[in-house]
Amino acid sequence: MTAPLFKGVITALITPLRDGNVDEGAFEKLLERQIAAGVHGVVPVGTTGESATLKMDEHKRVIEQCVTIAAGRVRVIAGAGSNATHEAIELSAFAKEVGADATLVVTPYYNKPSQEGMIAHFEAISDAVQIPMLLYNVPSRCGVDLSNEAVAHLANNPNIVGIKDATSDISRVSWMRSHINGPFDLISGDDATWLGYAASGGVGVISVTSNVAPEAMVAMYNAVAAGDYATARTWQDRLINLHKALFLDNSPSPAKYALAKLGLCSEEVRLPLSLTRDAVKPQIDQAMVEAGVA
Repeated sequence: MTAPLFKGVITALITPLRDGNVDEGAFEKLLERQIAAGVHGVVPVGTTGESATLKMDEHKRVIEQCVTIAAGRVRVIAGAGSNATHEAIELSAFAKEVGADATLVVTPYYNKPSQEGMIAHFEAISDAVQIPMLLYNVPSRCGVDLSNEAVAHLANNPNIVGIKDATSDISRVSWMRSHINGPFDLISGDDATWLGYAASGGVGVISVTSNVAPEAMVAMYNAVAAGDYATARTWQDRLINLHKALFLDNSPSPAKYALAKLGLCSEEVRLPLSLTRDAVKPQIDQAMVEAGVA
């Protein structure tokens, strides 16, 4: 493995909504907060950004706005996944056109393709659009698991530069480090287990928690980068209940609830997602207090 292209805390940004529309003013405020906190990158319109329910023009507009506001101050990895290869190519081409640094492309959901089908999907996107791509493997949402062997095969493609691994299987890091030669960024997609992922050789996290507690997540990463795992564990202990609380209801509703408490956006989500249930709000409230962001 060589020096990573993408590393550190990369926030999987929510897409704020108001009265049924994307709230661009709130989005700018949220992004500026992330940059001020020192995050290393952001992902607009990934899963946490409600990409599944945004219209194509909304999806593209959020990417464009993110690139414009970031203005090179932080890396922008645009969510460009779809279960239709042609649509993923269209989104990837747009991300390149407006100046995103890379794309994040999820495994095709619902169709349940074979390993061969997924390999062909990612290779077709890479062939069509020359922009760095991070694979995104999240079996719990997509119904398919991109195998270690498929990842190793795709890592030979010069445009495919890493993976967001949301399997929570830390053993995959060691397998990939021993089977992939050359540059390939191993990035956790699970806040609760990313400290273990980092200790095994991962280079960062695409984080939901950093929407709410960006400074704490950056401090935790900085401790890891310095080899100070005692300090990193202290941060993890402060954050662990927030990591979990943000998934007590359909995500990203709990993150939006927390951010609304901080006065940064509305709680609004788009159907079929629903607002955070009152029954779990006290746990989110307490987790925010423990994390120092209430």
